[in-house]
Amino acid sequence: MTTAAILTVSDTRNLDNDKSGQTIATALTTAEITVTQRLVVPDDIVAIQSAFLQLELTEPDLIITNGGTGIAQRDVTFDALEPLLPVTIPGFGEHFRQISFTEIGTRALASRALAGFNVRDQLCFVLPGSTNACQTALQQLILPEWQHLLFERRK
Repeated sequence: MTTAAILTVSDTRNLDNDKSGQTIATALTTAEITVTQRLVVPDDIVAIQSAFLQLELTEPDLIITNGGTGIAQRDVTFDALEPLLPVTIPGFGEHFRQISFTEIGTRALASRALAGFNVRDQLCFVLPGSTNACQTALQQLILPEWQHLLFERRK
């Protein structure tokens, strides 16, 4: 059984109105991945890192975050999580922006996305908070490729 945890970063959302987190959970469940936990934290480096490390301890195979990845000063998810992913998969962010460019045009330049492995070899994806961006990443990149990425890392 494959398990996943979801972390939403937002100053305005909670579990009840977190549409992107729910979209991720539904897509994973449909793909027969068990979502073990969902958390929502504010755009704060310490809160993000603390919640991420808390999720690591529950030992999911995948950790997917959404929100706080833009370029606004308040968007600190990248600053918080990049140091916690010692092995990154650069092609994920590159391809995500390429797909986004066809959907939203040059606004995709400000869209940051990241994939990699943490120190526990859990596969992690850092996504924008837009529900459409989450759907795009899941359907076109994450769901088709997660098994291969885990297999390659763990062999």
